[in-house]
Amino acid sequence: MILFIIGFFSGIISGLGIGGGTILIPGLIFFTTLSQHKAQGINLLVFIPTAITALFIHFYNRNILLKIAFPIIITGLIGALIGSMIAVNINSEMLKKIFAIFLFFMGIYEFYYKKK
Repeated sequence: MILFIIGFFSGIISGLGIGGGTILIPGLIFFTTLSQHKAQGINLLVFIPTAITALFIHFYNRNILLKIAFPIIITGLIGALIGSMIAVNINSEMLKKIFAIFLFFMGIYEFYYKKK
């Protein structure tokens, strides 16, 4: 049951464009026995159908600017390749700490510094 709840809320967050991994990965870590590597791998797999669903809706509503998206896609693919090679070569505890630090600073930024 907990997996359905985690999936539901991470899907909502993904649909909002916030990034479902912010819910899914900690949810899998705290409520299951999965390692950080496994949780992040599952997150990447879950991301595909949720992103495609949200993409269709945003594309239909003309919220996608291909001139802006294309360079981000290209450099994002390169970054994903480098990041995933780093992630699979460090231990799970270090990966968990890096992820936690990233979430912490993103939370501070969103709360205090992001313009309204």
